[in-house]
Amino acid sequence: MADIYELTIALDLRDLSDAEAAELRWHLGLGPRPERLTLVRSFPFVYEDEAGRPVTEEQPYALLGHLGGAHKVGGALTSALVRRPSGGWALTSRQEIHPDVSDELGQLLGRLADRATDRHRRPGGHVHVGSIRFHEEDRPDPLMVRDGTVAWPWPSGWDAAGA
Repeated sequence: MADIYELTIALDLRDLSDAEAAELRWHLGLGPRPERLTLVRSFPFVYEDEAGRPVTEEQPYALLGHLGGAHKVGGALTSALVRRPSGGWALTSRQEIHPDVSDELGQLLGRLADRATDRHRRPGGHVHVGSIRFHEEDRPDPLMVRDGTVAWPWPSGWDAAGA
């Protein structure tokens, strides 16, 4: 059994700098990788060398860049980033994710939550960034960020997805 989740992000963002917009486009699979990454700065990949010692390398990858047919959740994986005429951005992404990417993806979602418009803010400092659903479940759960930390449905979000 695979630990695959459907992640759906639907956010209205305040204005982004040109560098942030370029990096976000890359993460969404919509543009080239910028020379300098600022939204997510660390992409550690750990492996063992010939002597069995752990080696860590930085291997950046687009976090929300899968496009095409989904493998486990059905439907299409897609992302869009649209500039609003009145200012700001509209972001939508539907992806299949594994809990192994929660650190890097959590960094990105925390940064995006900081830039979310007031319509996504909830009492207690929570920011509603989208929804998440285990691939075998029918109903998604809200995905919230508080103080830069994502409430993942597995034990690594605040209070294991609670408070």
